[in-house]
Amino acid sequence: MTSIMTNAAAMAALQTLRDINAKMETTQQRISSGYRVETAADNAAYWSIATTMRSDNAALSSVQDALGLGAAKTDTAYTGLETAVEVITEIKAKLVAAREPGVDKLKIDAELSELKNQLKSIAESASFSGENWLFNDTGNPPAVVEMVASFNRSSNGTVAVETLEFDTSTSTLIDTNDAADGVLTRDYDVTVQDSDGTDVNLTYFLIDAGSATAATGEEIKLTNDLEPHEIDGMISAVEEMLKTLTDSAATLGSINTRISMQEDFVATLMDVIDKGVGRLVDADMNEESTKLKALQTQQQLGIQALSIANSNAENILQLFK
Repeated sequence: MTSIMTNAAAMAALQTLRDINAKMETTQQRISSGYRVETAADNAAYWSIATTMRSDNAALSSVQDALGLGAAKTDTAYTGLETAVEVITEIKAKLVAAREPGVDKLKIDAELSELKNQLKSIAESASFSGENWLFNDTGNPPAVVEMVASFNRSSNGTVAVETLEFDTSTSTLIDTNDAADGVLTRDYDVTVQDSDGTDVNLTYFLIDAGSATAATGEEIKLTNDLEPHEIDGMISAVEEMLKTLTDSAATLGSINTRISMQEDFVATLMDVIDKGVGRLVDADMNEESTKLKALQTQQQLGIQALSIANSNAENILQLFK
């Protein structure tokens, strides 16, 4: 039946053209934004996953910055400790030289004084971003410091920040509050034998920092009237200091290595997450451009079909001529 009130062909052609235009609008939006899933309306599940992972990547970026700061702090402390070990090694060598009979111990002591001043300078200078792990003048005992190492999300969705720890009590060279908290200011009890072969207990410290709670032993200083066994005791005390600082430097070196490895891992992890999110939400430009070309052709055909359907009604006029 042919009707001028209801043009079924035109209605079908119009509906088809609307569908084509809607698909074209979606394809053009994907091409312009670069995303297949840009909003939750596009795909709620993928959008939710992508949003969460982008948030985690932002947190990992902050972890990366924190790792850089932690590396700078450990580098600074390690450099100070390494230099301090070299200076203390020189002090030990001077003490061994002073053990030689007939040596002018006062001249060697003058050198020791300069080396001690150098140690003070190293301890006070090894500061980064207001933190100094070698010199403590806060009035509080040296503390355990934390450095952000990673950001983790568990399978149940809970998140946690993991940290690296370092006990600065092992690296503090000088403490102005309590001499016992400084490696170079604390007392070292040593046992040596005098010329008669009798055990003698002695107590020494290297640097007098004027601490509120001072050391009780004797400062390592040379005088011409020192007995050989007293110098032996000083050498033993310095050796204990070297051992402590060497262990501390080794710990810092290990932490620094782990920070470096963690920095590389975090950078790689961020790239992998970005790639994974891209697979979920990024538009395939090759596919979308092909769709657009096909939809443009379909649109042209739809317009022609609608035009033909509309012209069919005009043909009815020929019946009334």
